[in-house]
Amino acid sequence: MGNLEILVEAPIFSVQLLLDGLLVGAIFALAAYGMALLWGVMNIINIAQGDFVILGGYVTLTLYNAGIPALAGVPVAAIVLFGVGWVIYRVVIFRVVDRDLFISILATFGISILLQQLMDQIFGADIQSAESGLGTLFLFDNQVTLGKVKLVAFGTVLVVGAALAIFLKKSRMGQAIRATSQNARAARIMGINTDRVYAMTFALNAAVCGAAGALVVMTWVIQPFIGLAYTIRSFMIVVVAGLGNIAGVVAAGLGLGAAEQFAAFLLGAEFQIGFVFALLVVILLLRNAVLKRKRQVLK
Repeated sequence: MGNLEILVEAPIFSVQLLLDGLLVGAIFALAAYGMALLWGVMNIINIAQGDFVILGGYVTLTLYNAGIPALAGVPVAAIVLFGVGWVIYRVVIFRVVDRDLFISILATFGISILLQQLMDQIFGADIQSAESGLGTLFLFDNQVTLGKVKLVAFGTVLVVGAALAIFLKKSRMGQAIRATSQNARAARIMGINTDRVYAMTFALNAAVCGAAGALVVMTWVIQPFIGLAYTIRSFMIVVVAGLGNIAGVVAAGLGLGAAEQFAAFLLGAEFQIGFVFALLVVILLLRNAVLKRKRQVLK
């Protein structure tokens, strides 16, 4: 209750938490972009989503330790993860496409464990981060501080979202992806190589996660075994926003970020991840209740 009194008596703290949460939520939305695309096109829930994010962070950290500015890691991480995603699809994922959803969950869970162990062996289990070198922005007579890297993250989300929308609408591959998401069998009959479409979709998802991971390592810290939290966040955002709704993904990501910041302040930082899992349970229960009501109306 003491922290709640602080928020009431000093509203500037609420402004700080709100702005931090919205900007942090942008990174969550970026990771959720890929999951929404993957789920909508391939009907796969990628349990390794968060591990792709952390791997992208390690790519950026490697560049940073080599003396290259951390910001350069954003495009590099996206390119590297694109290749990783393509390889993983060709080795594993193509075998579970068009299979039961539960099988894809098991397959990507195995990939998640493998990536965690590889990152642990290669990079170590210590918590690490990279300095963005962008400095801090001071607002409201220096009472509110914002890391400029968070502003970069917010801008990156808007740019990537717009680029994805244009790509899916204008390019031939984007149109093929949309057609495959609507009806894969009909797309194959019309001459679309759905295997190539699925490979591109999975690789794009990994690339987006890589860019998100580059921003994560500059904003917070990373270690090999925290990817699950980002997977849960991405899943929650997609469930709330719906498939194919880029604007909804952004809005849900920003809302989740703000909710997490307030929860961490009121409950304590040690309960932040617990709050995320509890919120997921609540959202799934509400979603199930809404769907049950709709089914009753149809009957």
